[in-house]
Amino acid sequence: MTVSEIRQQFFDFFESKGHKIVPSAPMVVKNDPTLMFTNAGMNQFKDFFLGYQVPSDKRVANSQKCLRVSGKHNDLEEVGVDTYHHTMFEMLGNWSFGDYFKEDAISWAWELLTEVYKIPKENLYVTVFEGDASDNVPRDEESYSIWKKFISEDRIILASKKDNFWEMGDTGPCGPCTEIHVDLRDEADKKKIPGRDLVNNDHPQVIEIWNNVFMQFNRKTDSSLENLPATHVDTGMGLERLAMALQGKQSNYDTDLFQTLIQHMVKVSGISYGKSEETDIALRVIADHVRTIAFSIADGQIPANNGAGYVIRRILRRAVRYGYQTLGLKESFLSDLSLVLCKLMGDPYSELIKQQDLISKVIREEENSFFRTLELGIRRMDLLMHECKSQNITVIAGNSVFELYDTYGFPVDLTSLIARENGLSIDEQGFNSELQIQKDRSRAATAVETDDWVQVNPDETSKFIGYDHTSAEVRIIKYRKVSQKQKEFYQLVLNQTPFYPEGGGQVGDKGIISNENGQIIIFDTKKENNLIIHLSEKILGDLSGNFTAEIDVEKRQLSSENHSATHLLHHALRKVLGKHVEQKGSLVNPAYLRFDFSHFAKVTDEEIEQIETMITDAIHQNISLEEGRAVPIDEAKAMGAMALFGEKYGESVRVIKFGDSVELCGGIHVPATGKIGLFKITSEAAVAAGIRRIEAITGPSAEKYFKEKTEKYDAISSLLKNPPDVLKFIDELLKKNQQLTKEIEVQQRENAKNIKLELKTKITTINGIHFLGEILDLKMHSIKDILFQLKEENSNFIGVIGNSEGDKCFLSLIVSDNLVEEKNLNASQIIRQVSKHIEGGGGGQAFFATSGGKRKEGLVAAIQEIKSLF
Repeated sequence: MTVSEIRQQFFDFFESKGHKIVPSAPMVVKNDPTLMFTNAGMNQFKDFFLGYQVPSDKRVANSQKCLRVSGKHNDLEEVGVDTYHHTMFEMLGNWSFGDYFKEDAISWAWELLTEVYKIPKENLYVTVFEGDASDNVPRDEESYSIWKKFISEDRIILASKKDNFWEMGDTGPCGPCTEIHVDLRDEADKKKIPGRDLVNNDHPQVIEIWNNVFMQFNRKTDSSLENLPATHVDTGMGLERLAMALQGKQSNYDTDLFQTLIQHMVKVSGISYGKSEETDIALRVIADHVRTIAFSIADGQIPANNGAGYVIRRILRRAVRYGYQTLGLKESFLSDLSLVLCKLMGDPYSELIKQQDLISKVIREEENSFFRTLELGIRRMDLLMHECKSQNITVIAGNSVFELYDTYGFPVDLTSLIARENGLSIDEQGFNSELQIQKDRSRAATAVETDDWVQVNPDETSKFIGYDHTSAEVRIIKYRKVSQKQKEFYQLVLNQTPFYPEGGGQVGDKGIISNENGQIIIFDTKKENNLIIHLSEKILGDLSGNFTAEIDVEKRQLSSENHSATHLLHHALRKVLGKHVEQKGSLVNPAYLRFDFSHFAKVTDEEIEQIETMITDAIHQNISLEEGRAVPIDEAKAMGAMALFGEKYGESVRVIKFGDSVELCGGIHVPATGKIGLFKITSEAAVAAGIRRIEAITGPSAEKYFKEKTEKYDAISSLLKNPPDVLKFIDELLKKNQQLTKEIEVQQRENAKNIKLELKTKITTINGIHFLGEILDLKMHSIKDILFQLKEENSNFIGVIGNSEGDKCFLSLIVSDNLVEEKNLNASQIIRQVSKHIEGGGGGQAFFATSGGKRKEGLVAAIQEIKSLF
């Protein structure tokens, strides 16, 4: 069976057991500050386990896109080195939310593996939780007894909390689990060592394929366990490992899915798979990583310099580095491989097919950018090695290696390789020390400590009423203290709230919660695991009574104007630029709106004018809002509403319609477009390959913008004595200025010629070197021209000229090429050495360097020191 057929059989089996097959959640997590990426199949169902939401279906099954490259679950460095770890993987899972439990979960797992997939029973082992005294959790006798019905006791292995008690993180839902392991070794190896002795020992052919987790507990901040409101089943079976077992392979990378990608790279690189462990690792890394990168982009996460985007960029660069360093590939190769992947996995993941052009172009731009980075790093590396050799140093300093890594994105193992090839080594301990300092700084900046919830009115449930109300009588259900970046604040949950939580690009509401005892200022509102959280720096002593919640209406109104304008903008972009335009991100706040969208060219001034005109027309028409709050998702799509890639939608959705603009949206909007007032695009630019960004303003911000523009225009006109045509008058002024500038440049060149002739008479000879040291009243660019001319006209030449411009002073130093090569002279090193005299710094190239400082009287001493070197 192919990987696709294996996946489908899983779906068919659990559908026959009354499960609803649901789509994968996006791989990039939103509305959960504890997670950056979906790292397990249960992530999208966490609210059901915690009791925050009631599922419409108690039995579901799916294949979840997972990514484990950050935080607790980080397999990145093993990926490609061994044969069974991946960055992205598909987790097949079946779920019970308060319905069936251990008996059905175990019996169905056995039935599917042995009767449907027909894995020989003698190749299977199972593990059962042995209990843990520190948590006061006993051995899982129930699972042990159930397994005895299917498998001999010598194949049931008791395992510790480390292996058989599943936890998603330091806090949250957890419980004992029972794992199924398969022994894929040949008969000769099985006779040497029993399979049970290799279970949970990282043997590449004795591997876990299915984990059945029985969610019973919630881990609290103090590490204690409390029972969940109901028991649940959460299972996970890695599709890649299952395919390896069913296809009779010894490696995940030998299955049809990965071999298609690897064989494409074999053709591109001309290097066969299976001939060398070094090149095999590179081919496996590339085949694995392209999947992660493509799916992340399809889910809306573009490579970037921070957050989730930085993780994806790091994975992409790791793949490129293996191709560059091990396979000898010096130009883009991942981009074309992504197209092979999209075709290969487009069913069932249609988002890959729909966005393959965007995926390919983003990857190509990232690859080309990194190749340029590698070239810069190699040039910097050459300079470091030259400095080491000139000073008889054999080890490149750890801080220099870290600079290459941090500033240039240059991989440390590549630095080490190039150093070895040139008879040098690197200070790995020094590098690791610098890296740890950076990690500690980053960890401290993002560290969050969250106390357990304090229940105030535990029997209350929470609901959002902000579409219809800006104030309400409320009660506080619970609160907790949070510490982040050395600041403390509180999170509160209300039984009903008019506060809109940050989401859909729109910022959260601000406001107050008050009663006769005082008020609580809410500085932000967010949604966490579908729970609306109100953030406050302080709380009152008694929170048990009734409160009045009031939002900041003015800020809400401004945000709603910008949000509705964003919908009009999206619609206009698709009309003017084409149907390929899709939202890739947005920000809506009271001050302005920002909209990222897919488009492969700069939006021209003419197109921007068309877009603004369309939006202005819609505002003038005062189109009324048509809102549907619980529209079935299929009905909403039939209305023309687009589902955004990377978003998880429920069975019913909210639809916002302004005329022909129809979108799925949970945000706050104006009752009619006329409320938006004015609209003005303030900027348009690229943010990534194939992604453009427009920023715009509405209402009072737009009025202020036009008022300031008018005032500036009037002021300019007044300065010019109010000419009848201001633009024509300025154009004539610019032409006159350009002509005068050219005349001045001619005079300066003539002057420089005369100065150069005079300077030639001042060149002295010191130990065979022609030396010039002067201080001139000239601009830097003129000094540079003179020095380069003197260098061409004089052999063995070293020239240094000082000058002042305003309250700053400068030094310019040039060295003949033959002196750089024969005497290892370096202008950049020399200029840095003497810059202390002018209280400044500088640098440049080996043959020419400059420095700037603030102590003009030090120019003479600096020139004298340079002269004394020879």
